[in-house]
Amino acid sequence: MTDSRRANKLVSEKSPYLLQHAYNPVDWYPWGQEAFDLAGMQNKPIFLSIGYSTCHWCHVMEKESFEDEKTAAILNKTFINIKVDREELPDVDSMYMDMAQVLMSSAGGWPLNVILTPDLKPFFAITYMPPKTRRGVMGVQEFALQVAEIWSGEEKELLIEQADKLFAMFEKTAVPTAGEIAPKVFIKQAIESLLTMADPYYGGFKGEPKFPLSFQASLLLEYGKMQGDTRALFFATNSLDKMLEGGIYDHIGGGFARYAVDDKWQIPHFEKMLYDNAGIAKTYFEAWKLTKNPKYKKVCEEICTYIIRDMTDPLGGFYSAEDADSEGEEGIFYTWTLDEICEVLSPEDAGLFCEFYGVCLQGNFEGKNVLYLKDGRETLADDLRLDKVELESRLEVCREKLLKVRQKRVRPFIDDKIITSWNGLMIDSLVKIGSAFNRKEWVDAAIKAAEFIQGSCYKEGRLCRRYRDGEARFVACLDDYAFIIKSYLSLFEEGLGEKWLKLAIDLSKVLEDEYKAQDGAFYFSSGNELQVKVRKCEFYDGAEPSGNAVHAENLLRLYQITAEDKYLTLAEEILRAASDHMQTYPPGSCYSIRSLMRYYNTEAPTLVIAIDKEELLKEEIAREIHYSYSPHLQVVWLDEGSRGLKNLLPFMAEKKTIDGQTAVYLCSMKGCQPPMLELGEISKALQDL
Repeated sequence: MTDSRRANKLVSEKSPYLLQHAYNPVDWYPWGQEAFDLAGMQNKPIFLSIGYSTCHWCHVMEKESFEDEKTAAILNKTFINIKVDREELPDVDSMYMDMAQVLMSSAGGWPLNVILTPDLKPFFAITYMPPKTRRGVMGVQEFALQVAEIWSGEEKELLIEQADKLFAMFEKTAVPTAGEIAPKVFIKQAIESLLTMADPYYGGFKGEPKFPLSFQASLLLEYGKMQGDTRALFFATNSLDKMLEGGIYDHIGGGFARYAVDDKWQIPHFEKMLYDNAGIAKTYFEAWKLTKNPKYKKVCEEICTYIIRDMTDPLGGFYSAEDADSEGEEGIFYTWTLDEICEVLSPEDAGLFCEFYGVCLQGNFEGKNVLYLKDGRETLADDLRLDKVELESRLEVCREKLLKVRQKRVRPFIDDKIITSWNGLMIDSLVKIGSAFNRKEWVDAAIKAAEFIQGSCYKEGRLCRRYRDGEARFVACLDDYAFIIKSYLSLFEEGLGEKWLKLAIDLSKVLEDEYKAQDGAFYFSSGNELQVKVRKCEFYDGAEPSGNAVHAENLLRLYQITAEDKYLTLAEEILRAASDHMQTYPPGSCYSIRSLMRYYNTEAPTLVIAIDKEELLKEEIAREIHYSYSPHLQVVWLDEGSRGLKNLLPFMAEKKTIDGQTAVYLCSMKGCQPPMLELGEISKALQDL
């Protein structure tokens, strides 16, 4: 069935977000030269609206304003209207978000609506707007009419002058001046600043909304273990515990929501993002390696199961996100009434389940229940005269029954575009978790996704940002390269083939040749395609870690593997460029601080395993590696087929079996210890790390 409404210029796009707006009466254009030329020819300002497909307030604004004929007519008369999917063009989003925050003197958000001159310089910015002014918030119609009046009047030149000055300011600050690498003592100071922001009871950082911790908690685990700081360890594990207990976690189907609206993690904003779940799974995995707490292992398994079950394309890539809304309501897919639970479970099981997950008649979210682990659950087994194993077994059966019922509901919309960078994060997590937990199907899924990226998201040796519906498009950003390189190094580290190391080295060379700024760090965008007017170096951790921070880690890992000084030099140059940002705002620099810790660990170990023909100790050695918590350990597997690898890594040439027996070499930049042949000796060496 074809849509009888008039289509705008978005109808030929692949982005689910843009296609959602393809039949709006607004004359939308995609970001590109056609729209820019039209704005210049007609001397009209540009209404740039940036969002993404699973954004709740983007949906609201579309329904209220962009589908409204009167509002659309005003927008069409006043502006050239451009829609951008921020997930396809993060460089465009990042540039205008930074500028918008200056214009608004406040934090930004989505939808982000920016008014540009025909030469793409911003002079107004605002987030969500109702169609007409209400409750003191200016409406789209009034806003557009005011802009039209100013643009046609004497103040137009002042607007253009303001836009020119703002743009010039950002051009000057786009590439920070490199300083000295932050001193080692700064790491302790940064941790102290994070601890002052900690919520000591509910975990996470004070205030609301509350975003789940991932790489931030990993930093604290790493620091706490290496420095013996029990406060950092407590904050990290307490945060992970409280996140898992709250409604931000999907207790029925697995996976974390984007954020919680309250400080107790109880009520989520229900959308689920691939990048969140990839990072969170990795952090719980690291927490399990450190503590061996079985609940951390369980949440890793449940997140991976969710991703494989619901968010994996048949071709191998992982989908981007799952909406908060279904059937026109936020959270309806995930929430339950007491009656719904009683219809599925026996009276005895329903009573147990509702007591454990805080289900009540009145609900805690619009008359329904978001499931969370109710206070007092620790004594529930004793009260019911059940042992904890039996209690968990019964609850597991209840959850499985409810999942089967929930799967029959109308699912939230899934944004099925495949983003290269987010796939890199998920591949890294899956291969690490799957290898450690002996889940071959997860390792296979990680390999399949990596091979999909290699086969479908490369053009002439360069990465593309997005794949959907047979089309790979948009020049990749730094994050795409950095996160994929990270995943390739992890695939190599798990002994899955030397080709992944070669690909990581090749992509690192692309970054060095095409993305590197003169002062040391790497530009966020390539500069090879008309996307942004200002190329900048970014160091800020947002929902995803900084690409420069992750690539600094990549380079240090490559240095451990290859012993090539150029990788250390490149990493040092990033750390110099990031130094001022790190020391000015540690909470937004957690991943850079992790890379700084690795840099200052001059004893960072590389474990070289020359395995015998029969691979007699391979599984046992792998298990010891997976069970040890050594954040800076880099592993290299050598077998009879590693001749090409030894050519790639000349210093590995002398690492051989001893009398046909597996030999393990523990090395650092200071040299290698004598080879170890006995499993007990190998195990002790890993524990001592």
